[in-house]
Amino acid sequence: MEMLAYLIPISLFLGGVGLLAFFWTVKSRQYEDPDGDSQRILSDEWDDAPRP
Repeated sequence: MEMLAYLIPISLFLGGVGLLAFFWTVKSRQYEDPDGDSQRILSDEWDDAPRP
């Protein structure tokens, strides 16, 4: 039971760090263009395949 006194604050702290990291990614606009990646993967413009 004494272990819960350590684990609960640690888990709350780590959850808060994760929440702050999520808010930071939203603030830095990392989720701005969700359709761009789906279109970019279909494009051959930046294909890194070796040329024969």
